[in-house]
Amino acid sequence: MDGLCLRDATHDDAEAIAGLHAESWRRTYRGIYSDSYLDGEVVAERRAAWRERFANPDPAASTVAAELQGALVGFAHTILDADATWGTLLDNLHVAPDVKRSGIGTVLLGASAAFAAERGTTPVLHLWVLEANLGARAFYDARGGECVERAGDHAPDGTRVIGLRYVWRDANVLRARR
Repeated sequence: MDGLCLRDATHDDAEAIAGLHAESWRRTYRGIYSDSYLDGEVVAERRAAWRERFANPDPAASTVAAELQGALVGFAHTILDADATWGTLLDNLHVAPDVKRSGIGTVLLGASAAFAAERGTTPVLHLWVLEANLGARAFYDARGGECVERAGDHAPDGTRVIGLRYVWRDANVLRARR
């Protein structure tokens, strides 16, 4: 995408990242998470989570910000070697709604893959996606993700959800898509 800039996110990005994260959840998880959570505490909860993440950075983690004309339009947060079997975890990947389907998600996925391949002990990359998040599942399917596990969990609002683990056994295949 012309004009897209990727950079390491900093503490100064916490508010914008939290806002984008909350908005993404509001749009995507409506009907999955409770309306009271999405209409209320999601912003404060995401803000607290991102402030904490930047205040106490994990040396094994990377948050990449995607900017277009100086505005945050996406981000990815990746944690090296988070799982002994499944390797590096892509913990968050979110793109602003008005620029979805423009290639930004693919670029961010490629950045996470590069981080895993270059710095992880194995080139394996995995993530969890809600089973009900059909759009994200289609995105990961189209990029060669393999669904290897289904597990129950609780959302931040306490709602019971089902997550699917997607895996790329060699993250290098995603780097070529960047």
